[in-house]
Amino acid sequence: MTIDFSDIDVLRKTNLLHNAVVPRPIGLISTIDREGQANLAPFSFFNVVSANPAVVIFSPLRRVRDNTTKHTVENIREVPEAVIHIVSYSMLRQMNLTACEYLESVDEFLKAGFTKEKARQVTPWMIKECPVKLECRIKEMRSLGNTGGAGMVCFAEVVCMHIDGAILDGENNIDPHKLEPVARLGRDYYTRVNKSNLFTMPKPNRHLGIGFDKLPEHVLHSNILTANDLGQLAMVSAIPEADENFSHIAMQYLLEQPVSDERSREMHKIAAKMLALDLVDEAWQVLLREDMVIEVQEDMVVIDRMD
Repeated sequence: MTIDFSDIDVLRKTNLLHNAVVPRPIGLISTIDREGQANLAPFSFFNVVSANPAVVIFSPLRRVRDNTTKHTVENIREVPEAVIHIVSYSMLRQMNLTACEYLESVDEFLKAGFTKEKARQVTPWMIKECPVKLECRIKEMRSLGNTGGAGMVCFAEVVCMHIDGAILDGENNIDPHKLEPVARLGRDYYTRVNKSNLFTMPKPNRHLGIGFDKLPEHVLHSNILTANDLGQLAMVSAIPEADENFSHIAMQYLLEQPVSDERSREMHKIAAKMLALDLVDEAWQVLLREDMVIEVQEDMVVIDRMD
């Protein structure tokens, strides 16, 4: 299905974007007006865009139903400062309460059961219970339109950051297992980062992966190995040399069987299981052994033809 955005209304556009651009981190943003009235509101159109200067952005949309702007925007126009709170699972339901459209005079800190805490360098209040807080000064607000659904992009420079020591690891880095951040999906769906769905993937750093185009043909066109599997194999800087001392019980058993497509599939299944455990070198050794068998088989075919 292909959708031309000029053919659909704003509600359909909003629904499609909210469901496709996921997961989105949630910034629970505290602002204040010139009279000192505090406001809290969550935004998932939020992310970091620069480290030096340290800048994050968030985008309050104009309400689709009546084209009005949110209290956050009005407050920033009066006091161009904010505190952005990173939402952890421990405060998820309280965050949801702040999404209610209370009257401007209502204190969302009180409604959501949060404790107010003074910031060091900006005027808006901080949430004491939040494990990560960013004190920000608004550098710029840029309107992307004047109709319902249009965003107001706010560029916020981080001038001070507060981190609860309980979520730090031994090297004073934020431990995602302890933070358990939540992120927004489409409709009423959210996701929670915890031990059951957290995984690591080393960055390439300085070496260049060989790429898919350098993978052996029988590997590249495998019916067993997935695109993710191939991506792991293609990240090595060079195809390793076959290790004659490498041994694996299942692999050794298969190598004793007659050459066949079924045997090749079983070999690839062993490699796939190794890749699932991040045993890339071992997976390569299995595939290299299979590659050697294929080469021997091809050489035998050539000899048969010569005879």
